[in-house]
Amino acid sequence: MTQYPLFATTPKAMEGILANEIKALGGQNVREKMAGVSFDGDLALAYRVCLWSRTANRVFLPLSSFEVKSQQDLYDGVKKINWFEHIKPDDSLAVSFSSKNNPAINNTHFGALKVKDAIVDQMRAKFNKRPNIDTDRPSIRVNVYLHNETAQLSLDLSGESLHRRGYRDVNIAAPIKENLAAAILLRAGWPKIAEQGGSLLDPMCGSGTMLLEGAMIAADYAPGLQRDYFGFLGWKKHDAALWQSLLDEAKQRRDIGLSKMPVIVGFDQDRRTVVAALQHVENAGLAGKIHIERRDIADATAAESWPKGLIACNPPYGERLGDEAETSELYRRFGEVLKQRFVGWQVAMIISNPELGFRLGVRSQKPITLFNGALECKLLRFNIEEQTFFEPKAKSQQERIAQISRRTETEQPDNQAEMFANRLRKNLKKIGKWAKQNHISCYRLYDADLPEYAVAVDVYQGEQTWVNVQEYESPKTIDPAKANQRLAGAMVEIPKVLNIPKEQVFLKIRRKQKSTDQYEKQGESGRFHVVEEGGCKFWVNFEDYLDTGLFLDHRPIRLLIQKQAKGRRFLNLFAYTGSASVHAAVGGAVSSVTVDMSNTYLDWAKRNFDLNGIQGDHKLVRANCVEWLAEQAAAKDKPQFDLIFLDPPTFSNSKKMDEAFDIQNDHLHLLRSAVALLAADGVLYFSTNFRRFKLDRQALADLQIEDISAQTIPEDFARDQKIHYCWRITR
Repeated sequence: MTQYPLFATTPKAMEGILANEIKALGGQNVREKMAGVSFDGDLALAYRVCLWSRTANRVFLPLSSFEVKSQQDLYDGVKKINWFEHIKPDDSLAVSFSSKNNPAINNTHFGALKVKDAIVDQMRAKFNKRPNIDTDRPSIRVNVYLHNETAQLSLDLSGESLHRRGYRDVNIAAPIKENLAAAILLRAGWPKIAEQGGSLLDPMCGSGTMLLEGAMIAADYAPGLQRDYFGFLGWKKHDAALWQSLLDEAKQRRDIGLSKMPVIVGFDQDRRTVVAALQHVENAGLAGKIHIERRDIADATAAESWPKGLIACNPPYGERLGDEAETSELYRRFGEVLKQRFVGWQVAMIISNPELGFRLGVRSQKPITLFNGALECKLLRFNIEEQTFFEPKAKSQQERIAQISRRTETEQPDNQAEMFANRLRKNLKKIGKWAKQNHISCYRLYDADLPEYAVAVDVYQGEQTWVNVQEYESPKTIDPAKANQRLAGAMVEIPKVLNIPKEQVFLKIRRKQKSTDQYEKQGESGRFHVVEEGGCKFWVNFEDYLDTGLFLDHRPIRLLIQKQAKGRRFLNLFAYTGSASVHAAVGGAVSSVTVDMSNTYLDWAKRNFDLNGIQGDHKLVRANCVEWLAEQAAAKDKPQFDLIFLDPPTFSNSKKMDEAFDIQNDHLHLLRSAVALLAADGVLYFSTNFRRFKLDRQALADLQIEDISAQTIPEDFARDQKIHYCWRITR
């Protein structure tokens, strides 16, 4: 059989698992690459990888590699291929195009059009007919990756991502994709445990992804067997007889495997997710093989008849809306359940915040890095044995803050503290003058200007002056005692330089890996103060939350909204404390809708409305913004807005949401839903604080998109040009 060079893609950090899979399937010259694996093999191997790989996303068959220095080079390189060998003139076609570091073609939508034109022109010239474009399920999908001046042209044999097994209801998203769940189980040694008759339990199973992947592994069930579409099925060189033989073999192996299934059980406290999980089990043909029931984590226990085995789960990450304290408690209770009821079991769990792992009170093996979408996570693996137990003694943020505060009483000034004080004075002279000239009462005075003092210092001026100090988490190379000494020194100098009582200076600790730390509950003081911005008044709180209720870096976009709001209908999504809505109302908006899913922050927004005397058609809506947007966009009489502000979190796996939210993966769906509510001449402002965010302009080519990030970053945040990104989007 003809040998082909092949390439399979996979999420970052899963390359080694995929390489092992391909070797086991018979791949030759297997080489790990970034987010993929290259290998050699015949058509049967390519089919086997599509059918059997549990961790691959796509399988590419390279057709050509050529130099691209101009748009014409791309067109000519594609046209050199004899496309009639691959597709009939009345078939359908789709093109995927990506470009990196090529100045001639940096617009992916334009590149895809050039590739399509080359193929269509060749077929039309020869047959006076051309293939149709079908972006959903084309006869063939062509992929072009342009890196520097080299283009790699391939056929996408998978057609659509292989993580789509065919058992999931398309309307129900999962907190993790199927291939990530499979990777967790493979890394945790589930195949060997299953072979030895061990059980699999997911006590927080959600819609059942971990259980289904575990069952398929245990049953020798090919993950692609339920799919009804692959990219090679419409390819002219497709060997239908070979493919059918591989399907028959896979069905036989599945039937044998299902006859000797181990115990596989899932619990979840939410009735809806249990119903969804049971439907997915039935869709996969595994009814009766997986037991799922509604049960709280506190009630998780194994029946005496279940052999000890593996507990695998993807617990809530506590990324949003004050969940961290609740999530920390959940992990503590989960740890107690494990130690009391599951001695002798093994555990594998993926978490985004390693500190939460300590709350379990069980020592783990070395964590393994994996990625859930754009979010870097750690896979923890441990054995539930008495010698691995310990009592968690990690200090809370409040405890450390109290420790620093005590230290300021005795801290002696040193040269470095004086250096910090001098920089603070210099900034106060410059930024303070700028703020006064521009009538700005709340601003950032210092932002880690000196590496030794990695803090942000924000000034709030109302009936008196307050200072909110946030310490950025120190690198592990910094001695904690030294970090404490420097922080205490800074806390001594700040009130001196600003000439205010030390009681008006508040300290917070911002953890580096958290994407939405502003929502973390810090205390219960209930003390609020009034500040002013652009003719609007706001309640702020310096003690109870990591952030104060007013994001200072968004000041310019709020003022822009106020300026443009007159006579307009305004929509504020992921609204937090509703500050943008206040600006819109004060600016003369005829109506507004403010959406957030936290009662705490909607109550805060209501207090802000009352503080500014806002009355009339200005609604506060408690809802999951993703679901609310989708429902409104699908409505027959959908509401229309002239001005929309969309500022979502980077990631959320909150228990208040039915499914995980990842801004990188989900922004297209979110923007499409928002644009559906945009009036014909309306404007959508989309903002994100995710530093590695990439807007998919190709998929939004029908919209007018202007990057206004630079003009929305205020002078007091000029040191950090990536504090946020912002785009102006119109139809």
